[in-house]
Amino acid sequence: MRLFKALLLFSLFIRLFIYNLSICEAELVLVYDKPAEDWQSQALPIGNGRMGAMLFGSLPRDRIQFNEISLWTGNEDVMGAYQAFGNLYINLAGHNFSDVTDYKRELDLGRGISRLSYKKDSVSYSREYFASHPDQVIVMHMSADKPASCTGSVGLEDMHNAATAVSGNKMTSPGTLTTQMTQRGRRGGQSSQNDQSDKTMYYESQVIVLNEGGQVGIQDNNITFSQCDTVTILLGTGTSYIMDYQKKFQSEHPHEKLTAQMDSASSKSYLELKDTHIKDYLSLFNRVELNLGKTSSELSKLTTDKRLEAYKNNSNDPELEALLFQYGRYLLMSCSRDSLPANLQGLWNDRNDPPWNSDYHTNINVEMNYWPAEPANLSECHLRLFEMVTALREPYKKASAAQFPPSEGESMRGWTVRTESNPFGNMSYVWNMGGSAWYAQHFWEHYAFTLDKEFLIKTAYPMMKETCEFWEDHLKILDDGRLAVPNGWSPEHGPKNVDGVTYDQMMVWDLFSNYIKASDILGIDKEYREKVISMREKLVGPKVGKWGQLQEWMDDIDDPKDQHRHTSHLFGVYPGKQISLPRTPELAKAAEVSLAARGETGDSRRSWTWPWRCALWARLENAEKAYNMVQGLLKYNILPNLLGNHPPMQMDGNFGITAAVCEMLIQSHAGEIQLLPALPEEWKSGSVKGLCARGGFEVDIQWEDGKLKNAVLRSNNGQECKIRYQQKVVDIKCSSGQSRIFDAALNQTN
Repeated sequence: MRLFKALLLFSLFIRLFIYNLSICEAELVLVYDKPAEDWQSQALPIGNGRMGAMLFGSLPRDRIQFNEISLWTGNEDVMGAYQAFGNLYINLAGHNFSDVTDYKRELDLGRGISRLSYKKDSVSYSREYFASHPDQVIVMHMSADKPASCTGSVGLEDMHNAATAVSGNKMTSPGTLTTQMTQRGRRGGQSSQNDQSDKTMYYESQVIVLNEGGQVGIQDNNITFSQCDTVTILLGTGTSYIMDYQKKFQSEHPHEKLTAQMDSASSKSYLELKDTHIKDYLSLFNRVELNLGKTSSELSKLTTDKRLEAYKNNSNDPELEALLFQYGRYLLMSCSRDSLPANLQGLWNDRNDPPWNSDYHTNINVEMNYWPAEPANLSECHLRLFEMVTALREPYKKASAAQFPPSEGESMRGWTVRTESNPFGNMSYVWNMGGSAWYAQHFWEHYAFTLDKEFLIKTAYPMMKETCEFWEDHLKILDDGRLAVPNGWSPEHGPKNVDGVTYDQMMVWDLFSNYIKASDILGIDKEYREKVISMREKLVGPKVGKWGQLQEWMDDIDDPKDQHRHTSHLFGVYPGKQISLPRTPELAKAAEVSLAARGETGDSRRSWTWPWRCALWARLENAEKAYNMVQGLLKYNILPNLLGNHPPMQMDGNFGITAAVCEMLIQSHAGEIQLLPALPEEWKSGSVKGLCARGGFEVDIQWEDGKLKNAVLRSNNGQECKIRYQQKVVDIKCSSGQSRIFDAALNQTN
């Protein structure tokens, strides 16, 4: 038996070694030489889609602040807020930062693992942290190069003052949130699983401490470990939230399910947990590789915060730019694989009164969260958004019916949304008139990239059709017969409750256009399709204003000195496709005038404004302007831990810049796959592998001296397409699973 275990551990070691070799080409590691003091700007995030933690790497008391994405107060009638879950503390008496050497704190994006290492009294200590999606636990592992060197304790703190019970090597902390609760929790043991009359949600966290060598005990409600060779700490969380309107979004108490997950994880060795985590993580992360050039050895040796400071002083650091791109992919994987979609802060939150409730903002933020999902080859992460929107259609419909009642004798068809929303269907703040149409765009884009016909039939098409029906019932007929969205607003400035706002008009045009395509593909609802075509033709369209701008409102009232952070009236350029250089050159020029007028570093610049403008400039094929936006984000709105600073910390900028870089390298919205449409001089030579294009394609590109060297096109569905580089366009037909290789002149070489 001992021989078998030894062989098993050896095989696991070899497999991990092979993984390391396979990804050592790109150093995608955030590195720091001191512990984090600030949660927002210095702690490092890990997550498995449902649970997440911010890591401090502190000595002698390390804080692991953790979350579960569905821990919310509120309900369908009350907004509430996303809640912090708790803190796990690792106490190591005598391990003071001032007394150690060789301190290093890292977040390895290539493996999805955070590491901490240092030396004390000639002993090398190390820790590893990761959030396992397969095993549904957060794992922390402590070791040293000298036996019996790990001595300390583990403590658990609930953010709503729920009590923690300790037994053996396990801690359990159950709690209850009521609708208005923000700062209090139920004390004592596990709350009744049948008494839900005045409660919104049950939740629970569990911790198990596993040791090799030494011993484990209990002291002062902490679990102690003494003279251990290694210590593995498992953290699990759960809530009673369920994405089901009929059940009022509440299910059974999480205790049984959570206990089963913890028991399963604790039956495995640390190497087994790590091996399973890395295999699962790499199955998504390794789909895309990006090389934007080589950073000097002097810069690459610096810690990440110092590299960022050097970048702000105009140092050339293409590897930092590539790291930021991959960080967006890492974060989306970490907060959008289970349960709810990514919120304003992804899933990381240390407050019970977070900014904007850490909610789902529908006028740019939640949509930007998912811009990279399809092009950056993380399509599965997109599904969480569709699941939530689908689950919330009934409360959205009720709220829409109350605000926009149907005509007498008619029933309510479809729905739209307000700007702020929670995971129970409650909404607040201004009505985002075209918001449901923007959601519908995401449903369509998932199909456009994947060609998943079952998804189109069962999920996307019904949602798109009912949204079209809403606008059939609510578009306003103007005196000249044109159709306008009534009572709109161009977020977040200008006149309110006005008709024909360009932002709204573009979203509804996009909805109608995508619905028409979907109806064609499925061959259904031909009569209604014709009606939608007629409505689209009558929509008030984008217009060029008196100073050459793309008008933001139906009336020509745009101020050329307006440098507002929002660029909502350019939706038709990106993420929409109503305006493009080849098809609508006059409107594209007007969009460029509007975008330039907003300024390079204009009013109240937020972390999400740089990515949107980057993508807009990329669609307008202005490579240097697009690159300036990448630089602007890194210089002005990225924190030392590379998270976006809205301010405060907000995730949409991280996700948005990943999507915008995709647009600089490949575009597929205009009926052809365009290679390197906005390649800046600063990325003179490089390569990318695994970006996705509409039609079920993956693309690899290599370029030198600013020009295409070669490209590979892989078809996942066996579709015809056009591929463009500069002025040359070629027609391609691939069987499913087939690849085509092209040289610099788009000549096929295979």
